[in-house]
Amino acid sequence: MVRKASIMFVHKDQYKEYKRRHNEVWPEMKKELKAHGVKNYSIFLDSKTGRLFAYLEVEDEALYEKIAQTEICKKWWAYMEPLMETDEDNSPVSIDLQEVFHLD
Repeated sequence: MVRKASIMFVHKDQYKEYKRRHNEVWPEMKKELKAHGVKNYSIFLDSKTGRLFAYLEVEDEALYEKIAQTEICKKWWAYMEPLMETDEDNSPVSIDLQEVFHLD
């Protein structure tokens, strides 16, 4: 299992909507995440800055990276784009974090 963490950014006036949309994640998006080996996916909000800390575990990084090419992922990004800082393809601006410690 590979542990992954990243930081993303939600607009300060969109916290409630961001949470609402994630509370109602589409079943087909959940299915696609699981099909791409995602486990234990959590996102945490720093309400002072709008920074989001995402943590997930994946079975295989190469398999996980393929999710970005799926239609449902692209649809989800477009749905979330008004709420977040995004790249030109609507993917969230994301900073990958390097693991420096883990207690098993």
